[in-house]
Amino acid sequence: MSVDELVLVQGMRDTRIALRRWNNHPWPVVRAWTAGAVAVACMLLAGVLAVASIARPDPTGLYIAGISFPPGPMDVAGILLRNSLVLALHATACVAGFIAGSSLPLSASRRSGLSRWVHEKARPIALGWVVAVTCFSLLTQAYVLGSTGSTLAAQLGISPPLLVATVLPHALPELVALFLPLAAWTIASRRDEWHELLAATFVTTAIAMPVLVASATWEAYVWPHILKAASPVV
Repeated sequence: MSVDELVLVQGMRDTRIALRRWNNHPWPVVRAWTAGAVAVACMLLAGVLAVASIARPDPTGLYIAGISFPPGPMDVAGILLRNSLVLALHATACVAGFIAGSSLPLSASRRSGLSRWVHEKARPIALGWVVAVTCFSLLTQAYVLGSTGSTLAAQLGISPPLLVATVLPHALPELVALFLPLAAWTIASRRDEWHELLAATFVTTAIAMPVLVASATWEAYVWPHILKAASPVV
């Protein structure tokens, strides 16, 4: 068996073992992931509020489904597509953590010469990439959502804190779902359990998708009514 085949077999074995163990006792694992994702989501919402409070609103305004025009299934699909791309980015970071923390060291230990050196150097690069992806995701989301929030708050004649309060019913579960893979990555890195990250990618993605569908549906069909009730100008 080649080195690459051995690494693949070991990775799949570790994944099956982790999934079997979590299936027997799921709540401690899911609870830890959820707690970490909630913490990150709250930090992001705080960043969005800060940006929305200082950013200059766009005078052209925004077109919002349910306010500017009747919502429909395509609006739900558009929201779900954007969130799915973010989830895919975070899941990819989780897989990269598995490769860097588990597969690369195992592969490097069975190689020699230049091949071993390349595999040893690839690990810190891969881990650095995961950290960079996480920071990029947080910063860009805080900026984009905060800038959009500033424009929307001005358009509706409400304050940014009130606007953030209206989005909490769908934004908080949505963000928690999106950050589940990164929470799993953080916990695995602290416990040196890199070999479980591939299994964590599958599970966190499976948990996140129904939450994202429900959040997108709420955002398209229910949130506009909350905005109308909060706004003195709509």
